[in-house]
Amino acid sequence: MRAKDVMTAKVVTVSPDHSVRHAARIMLDHRISGMPVVDDDGRLAGIVSEGDFLRRSELGAPALSPGEARSYVKGHSWKVADLMTSDVVVADEETPIERIAALMQEHGIKRIPVMKGQRLVGIVSRADLLRVVVAAKFDDATAAGDDAIRRSILTRLREDAGVKGDALTLTVTDGLVHFSGAVSSQSERDAVRVVAEGVRGVKGVYDHLYLAHS
Repeated sequence: MRAKDVMTAKVVTVSPDHSVRHAARIMLDHRISGMPVVDDDGRLAGIVSEGDFLRRSELGAPALSPGEARSYVKGHSWKVADLMTSDVVVADEETPIERIAALMQEHGIKRIPVMKGQRLVGIVSRADLLRVVVAAKFDDATAAGDDAIRRSILTRLREDAGVKGDALTLTVTDGLVHFSGAVSSQSERDAVRVVAEGVRGVKGVYDHLYLAHS
């Protein structure tokens, strides 16, 4: 899936010439925690979020030391242009959603504007990615049957979870999966369970594994 498949296309925006109070009211009315700032020519100028309001003078922002002129401006100016973050992380509409999730983690942000050329066409928020998780289904292409289940688990362990499984014994009987043998960490043990639980036809997973260092 790509940005265009999950983005919110009807984007709430604000002008850099609008007042800070107006921006706050828009966010409250639409129940959003941030929005793009778009100039009169339709170009993305920045983004404003709840975090930008935290050092506002209206909230009793602490006194600033000399040399913190920029912080003073953000805390006291009435214009969105002075409050917004102008260095915006954006994505193309063809950007894969895994890259968007990675960008959010790397930059500690909650939303990414989606561009088509120089035009803003949508926005992807963390909530949009959560909807992808909720809508996800198990892989129905996996064939039923104990042998097919066993092959699928071993393949996914190796290719998806990075677990070689050389020290594992795996048996499947009537859809019931039994694991035994050694794993190198608790995370690897959890991965074995999660992989098995995600295979179609599995009715139960029984963990008889132990940590190799114990």
